[in-house]
Amino acid sequence: MADLEDRLWECAQRAEHQVNAALFGGRAPTRQECGQEVEVDGCGEVVTRAMLLGQRKHMLALQCAREVLEHLWPAPFSIEQRYRFYPHARLLETVSREEEARLVAQGCTRELWRTIKPDIVLHGDSNLLMSVLTLDFKFPCPDTNAPRWTRYGEKSAYAGSNQGWVYKEALRGDAFMVSPRLGMVP
Repeated sequence: MADLEDRLWECAQRAEHQVNAALFGGRAPTRQECGQEVEVDGCGEVVTRAMLLGQRKHMLALQCAREVLEHLWPAPFSIEQRYRFYPHARLLETVSREEEARLVAQGCTRELWRTIKPDIVLHGDSNLLMSVLTLDFKFPCPDTNAPRWTRYGEKSAYAGSNQGWVYKEALRGDAFMVSPRLGMVP
């Protein structure tokens, strides 16, 4: 497990370094650069540079993580699997990639309202609705910020909770963040 933790931390560090090298000459972006509004998404929400950097770094880290897990994790694992979770009923179900893509393409994202999508879920056996460990890569911007679980807002199905708590409740395993600066943290 220690080797797995170290290798996933290396994935986060490598992704951070590659993106920063390509876009900032190897230095980390400043607080001002992180906060710059660079576009508006299809729902009219502002997208900051920090968000775009996080997306690029996630893509690289998850590619690396897949290679690591294929060599070091003997049981099944899921990468970016979306789940529909009903906390009061204690009901969890998977959402297929096809269904997710169809809903997004139709602009029907309200159907994804009651869903979660952890970066990595390590399963102990063939039960893909339970985790041994759930992991989310976090790339704070600027890098001096501490990694933190996203808090769900008032309009969310999980209002008042954060990602880590919801992941634990839904998948019944521990949940940790993986950041380039701190490694694996609860």
